[in-house]
Amino acid sequence: MSGHSKWATIRRKKEKVDAARGQVFTRLIRELTIASRLGGSNPDSNARLRSAVDAAKAANMPSDNIDRAIKKGAGELDGQILEEIRYEGYGPGGVAILVECVSDNRNRTASDVRHVFSKRNGAMAEAGAVAWMFERKGYLTLEADQGNEDEMMELAIDAGADDVKGDGTIWEVFTSPEDLYKVKTAIEAKKKKVSSAEISYIPKNTVNVGADSAKTLIALIDALEELDDTQHVWANFEMEDSVMESLR
Repeated sequence: MSGHSKWATIRRKKEKVDAARGQVFTRLIRELTIASRLGGSNPDSNARLRSAVDAAKAANMPSDNIDRAIKKGAGELDGQILEEIRYEGYGPGGVAILVECVSDNRNRTASDVRHVFSKRNGAMAEAGAVAWMFERKGYLTLEADQGNEDEMMELAIDAGADDVKGDGTIWEVFTSPEDLYKVKTAIEAKKKKVSSAEISYIPKNTVNVGADSAKTLIALIDALEELDDTQHVWANFEMEDSVMESLR
């Protein structure tokens, strides 16, 4: 198994901390706005926007805030001109990192990201240097108690998923981006609870990170995620369970 599911578990805990800090609403509003601008304001035909709407509702964002962010993205209301920018780099141990930002000032954001990479033992890379190591996929998670391996595999594949993986704590379901919500709806129709659903960058291959690099790598990822303009950070690492435990 890759370390992706283990990292997904840690990330969910981190997101609860972000929510406590009040950061989650800001990021959700940016995602709603940029998703609407890039793919249209109808969630039924825009999987990314639908994912953002679901995330906003799960965070108890008021409907008026959701509607306003979507309308700003669609140009129906005045607001800041936001653009989506992706940065690439390497972390300790040669781990490839993608940083997705939404910003109204490209120069400021680039400077902030570059500073974090430099300060935290990483290195910025040219566009395209690491992006090819990832694949854009629909990504769903379910708690491990939602079913056994045979049940989850049959259910997900019948729903149109590409693959299913689990590590004993969560199930990961991978789909094409356009099939994300078709698969989610089919799984939920079988009375299964989907914990999260999003369009994500999934690493094609992973780099094993040992104890000597683990803390430095996670510190880098944490610092990148804490930047005001950061929306998502993806990395292609895996760790042994003992190393993961040492980080908690």
